Amino acid sequence: MEDILRPIYQERASQANTLSILSIEKKLHEITITDTFDTVLLVIVKELETPYFIKNYTYDNKKAALHIVREDQLKEWMLLGSNRKIVEWITQGKILFDRNEYMTGLKNELRDFPFYERKIKIGLEFAKLVRRYMEGKAFFENGQHLDAYNYVVHALHHLARLAVIENGFHPEITVWNQVRQIEPEIFKLYEELLTSEESLEKRLELLFIASEFLIHSRTSFGAAHLLEVMEDHDEWTINELLNHPDLEHYNVDLSILLEFLIEKNFVQVINVTTKGPGIFHRHYRVLKKLS
Repeated sequence: MEDILRPIYQERASQANTLSILSIEKKLHEITITDTFDTVLLVIVKELETPYFIKNYTYDNKKAALHIVREDQLKEWMLLGSNRKIVEWITQGKILFDRNEYMTGLKNELRDFPFYERKIKIGLEFAKLVRRYMEGKAFFENGQHLDAYNYVVHALHHLARLAVIENGFHPEITVWNQVRQIEPEIFKLYEELLTSEESLEKRLELLFIASEFLIHSRTSFGAAHLLEVMEDHDEWTINELLNHPDLEHYNVDLSILLEFLIEKNFVQVINVTTKGPGIFHRHYRVLKKLS
């Protein structure tokens, strides 16, 4: 493979803009890791007109893909978990080129999982968990059991990913293999949802009861990042929170997370008078300090 594809990656390696190049080979039972391609070449660059660029090739009745990604895009994927293959590509990939040991440092960073980055990932995952759980419960209470089932499966995935991060690991694509070892209680919930002979309504009812406990017990941990940011000021508007640089990745999940924290007495609503009689601005204050 390397001999045939060498001209492709050597051209990139000769450019001062290139930070590192990895080769990822397709594995027999994990073909989706490379999107069914026999080889993926991952090129990380400082600058690129678009954040992400792909070229596909054919050689010897095989397929290869060249993925060129800008460094800031790569960092965003790693933080948000929005491209779940990227962690496995970095950890499993073979280094073909590495300027100033860039990739070596990145692999070490993934292995060590810095505390600050972990705290942000926990907050983002917890916010998604709360949204999926609350929306799923609303569907269930309205008798829309199939929609509730879909949302609760997603909620369990976020709960599983949260448990993996809590234990100091990056969630992989095969997250349930990780959770089976790390948090068997969560794995058991997922298994029962899928395999139980109870009616769907009964399965969901039991799952919401169990999930409520698991989510509640993780609230201080899951919301720590948001609450620590909020402790910097006495009061916040929703717009101030949405535009805070440390909270920008929460996006649409921030509002529902705030409402959840109000319900759990972690955040207090402060009503501020407006010009309209009987209408108040809704401000937010941390009620339960973490320290």
